[in-house]
Amino acid sequence: LLFIAGTAWPAGAQGLPHLRPQGDAVQFVVDGKPFLMLGGELGNSSASSLEYMAPIWPRLDRLGLNTVLAPVYWELLEPVEGRFDFALVDGLIREARAHDMRLVLLWFGSWKNSMSSYVPTWVKRDADRFPRAESVDGTPLEILSPFHEANVAADARAFAALMGPLRDADRAGTVILVQVENEIGMIPDARDHSDAADAAYRADVPEALLTHLAVHRQTLHPRLGARWTGATSGTWAEVFGDGDWTEELFMAWHFARYVERIAEAGKAAHPLPMYVNAALVRPGYRPGAYPSAGPLPHLLDVWRAGAPSLDFFAPDVYFPNYVEWLRQYDVPGNAVFIPEAHHAGAAEAVANAFYAIGAHDAIGFSPFSIEDAAADDLLGDAYATLRSLAPLIHAHQGRGTMVGVRPPVAFDGTVDVTPQEIVLGGYRLTVTFTDPWTPLEAQRREAHGGLLIALDDETFVVAGTGITVTVATPEGDGRQAGFDRVEEGAFVDGRWQPGRLLNGDQTHQGRHVRLPPGQVGVQRVTLYTYP
Repeated sequence: LLFIAGTAWPAGAQGLPHLRPQGDAVQFVVDGKPFLMLGGELGNSSASSLEYMAPIWPRLDRLGLNTVLAPVYWELLEPVEGRFDFALVDGLIREARAHDMRLVLLWFGSWKNSMSSYVPTWVKRDADRFPRAESVDGTPLEILSPFHEANVAADARAFAALMGPLRDADRAGTVILVQVENEIGMIPDARDHSDAADAAYRADVPEALLTHLAVHRQTLHPRLGARWTGATSGTWAEVFGDGDWTEELFMAWHFARYVERIAEAGKAAHPLPMYVNAALVRPGYRPGAYPSAGPLPHLLDVWRAGAPSLDFFAPDVYFPNYVEWLRQYDVPGNAVFIPEAHHAGAAEAVANAFYAIGAHDAIGFSPFSIEDAAADDLLGDAYATLRSLAPLIHAHQGRGTMVGVRPPVAFDGTVDVTPQEIVLGGYRLTVTFTDPWTPLEAQRREAHGGLLIALDDETFVVAGTGITVTVATPEGDGRQAGFDRVEEGAFVDGRWQPGRLLNGDQTHQGRHVRLPPGQVGVQRVTLYTYP
């Protein structure tokens, strides 16, 4: 084995990374304390060469990442059946540690973006032993069928072979989280139509799934609840009705069971937290027109029942309607994490990061193809700000004292810049996304957003870009609200370090708090009331 030599667990560490509840939030705990992943996911092929990665690490330093999401490729890990090469993983761990970053490993095993393009050559060339899914006309697809023991057994052995040495070698805790497979889904049909899949579709729905649905009947996704007849036995068509939606549900169960075998084998070797990610759906698309049966919102209960070893489910959000998708993954018990938040360099990345963390208590944020971000990308400033705010953020997660704001954007790109009113502490705050001092044609309002934290009933921290905040007392109070003190500054080691005292033009003579667009700012605000 080529893994790096292990070192002692760091002083003060309290076991492996894990998830824990706080209020109505879920926190990610690393080295015994909450950890906020300020990350970036590498492009699909970048981590296949340590030489290619060499100039990338300094770029990631400049962006202020504390976490890198990096693929591990089955085809390179096990180029010959039963013979494993850990050189790439070894190098990734060594370089991440040298740059003071954590790693999230992405297992590109049986499926990546639905396809089985990352399986080893010895799997690709032996379709008799490792059968493929088939389309409705019997055409084999480059998708391993989840209905064959040889497929799942080979993947599970390889994944366990990765996790076992990792347990012994990475005692410094560089690797903190693992994604099992990547954007699992069935395409261009809603389900596999091989003989084995056909037989499974005609069989009865597993009792474990029906029991889970019965227990959680009151909280099922409306689409799932509407299709389930309430039957406690029967075939898939009898219990859910025939058609492409039921075929997707059927595949979701079998994908989940397959992934459960892999995650279970990996956790038996090294029980790091594990998750799966989802490719999302365009409006109006039916199963088969998108990577169907992955951990999509309407299928989360199926995945939870089928893959209990997974710790949470995450969306890869490339569509404009980011706010809508995050709401659907912010459900009880699910940690919110965005492993692929559009591509690096997207104008809205800063607003998306602040919104996810402030509005949905996200445990992390990560644009895709992070190595392509420019050195002066505003994301670096956002990450520096969020890193300094992390102790405060973690103290307020799940407590109802922190909010995130950004204008919702529809799938067609329409930006809703309606001012948003929130109640926080003892005040009503109105947040607007059109900057009053910047020409409208120069603004990209979908890139404006931030978070607000109430330190007490009168004191707030406001952070982000392109937002303006005005204040009022609660409805019916009859008093006026104003700004007692507004400070620009930063948190250093958890303590506020004031910079400029803002007044005059910077607060519009005491009328508002403003974070200008095109830059990331933090202000500490104290309010007061008067007759």
